[in-house]
Amino acid sequence: MSSRLVVVSNRLPVVIENIDGTCRSRPASGGLVTAVTPVLRKRGGLWIGWPGTQVEEGVDLKEMMNKTGRRAGFEFDSVTLTDDERDKFYYGFSNELVWPLFHSLHTRCNFDPAFWKAYRSVNCKYARVTKENLRDNDFIWVQDYHLMHLAKELREIGVRQKIGFFLHIPFPPPEIFLKLPWRFEVLEALLEYDVLGFQTQSYRRHFAQCINSLIPGTSVRGRGRIVTTQTPRRTVRIGVFPISIDYNEFADKAVEPGAVRRAVEIHEEFWRRKLVFGLDRLDYTKGIPERIRAFGDALETYPQLRGKITLVQVVVPSRTAIDGYQDLKSEIEMLISEVNGKFTAPGWVPIHYVFRNLDRTELTAYYRSADIMSVTPLRDGMNLVAKEYCACRVDNDGVLILSEFAGTAATMHRGALLVNPHDREGMAAAFYNAFMMELEEQRTRMRGLRQGIRKFDVYWWLNMFLKAAGDSPNDLPAAPEESELADLLSSSHAAETAFQDTIQM
Repeated sequence: MSSRLVVVSNRLPVVIENIDGTCRSRPASGGLVTAVTPVLRKRGGLWIGWPGTQVEEGVDLKEMMNKTGRRAGFEFDSVTLTDDERDKFYYGFSNELVWPLFHSLHTRCNFDPAFWKAYRSVNCKYARVTKENLRDNDFIWVQDYHLMHLAKELREIGVRQKIGFFLHIPFPPPEIFLKLPWRFEVLEALLEYDVLGFQTQSYRRHFAQCINSLIPGTSVRGRGRIVTTQTPRRTVRIGVFPISIDYNEFADKAVEPGAVRRAVEIHEEFWRRKLVFGLDRLDYTKGIPERIRAFGDALETYPQLRGKITLVQVVVPSRTAIDGYQDLKSEIEMLISEVNGKFTAPGWVPIHYVFRNLDRTELTAYYRSADIMSVTPLRDGMNLVAKEYCACRVDNDGVLILSEFAGTAATMHRGALLVNPHDREGMAAAFYNAFMMELEEQRTRMRGLRQGIRKFDVYWWLNMFLKAAGDSPNDLPAAPEESELADLLSSSHAAETAFQDTIQM
């Protein structure tokens, strides 16, 4: 029988809001929530995290968590943070240091020692809340870079249950990781986990190189998707587990009447034009300015596109309290104004800009309506937007333009048009080639993309991770043959190595 699953992440999959003195919960957004929520809903278990706000005095947070859990189909418990802890742990160490460093953008890092102290302290707080909730047979699954130290803190307070960790973002090459002042502490803390998961072979290889060079007496051994390293206290399994989505959820949503009706309206709004869709969180890693410049170059270089193609760029607000994010928003808006000012003609505006979240129906309708999807980050752990788009293409048409530096390129390179987001001419040519692609080629590419996502969905991801941890889930669909994934990964491994190991920013 499989153990109970305890997911621990920085944030809960719900946000607690204080509206006119009343606390209410609403679903949170983001790739982690998209991936893990359907797993816990199907399997059952507990999710521990920060609710995203300070709760007013007199509010029974425990009861609110219980009610939210009953609606969601699994349990919740919360970690409370002070404003100072939030600022130094979340905005500071996690997002002003680890985020840019692990995306190989080290010139953006803030190496404030106070951030490190807060990071350790908050990880200790998460450990105490986690221990209070544990049962003997639980498997603890820690998510992402905010909680790299959690296993170490749990071990120090006597927790002996199995603990796994999955890194959703890239792991940097050694020459970048070495810039972290606390590099030894972070590696040693990660080795307190029983299972470590990475998105791609390159990211796992970078970690292995760091272990081999920085931790004396420790080396990574083995071949294939899962390798091992022996520490003085445990054997750590280190695997490649490309995260995915609930394919059926998105495919089913795409044929619901509301989404179909809205998709028809979008087609009418952009009548006789091909629609390019860009959907990105406000972040400097997403390559939004580079995309806008390249789209403008495409209109300049290929005048036959003018009046016949429109980019709808949706930017989801994020981390606006961090220095530089408002500057990025201003840069994006200025570039859009420049392109529109240069090329707008009667009845045609080249770029439509949206700065807000889209609800699921609206998002699905855009996925269905978009002839071309542009997913072009400068660096990304995986990028689930690319997979969501393909899952919603129920007619097997549409073109995916995909960055070579997104983790998803490792398994979607055969069907997508791969681009280097730093290459404006290459990006402009990709917009033109996508516009001109014949329907038969679109369908050949899209069928292959959708087949891969359907086989290697979020439940496969969960199954493979828990199998590596020694757990045997029996309440999820059987996983497809691993050899099929190995074929996808190995066929792109040489190219992925060349692309990702040579980034110097």
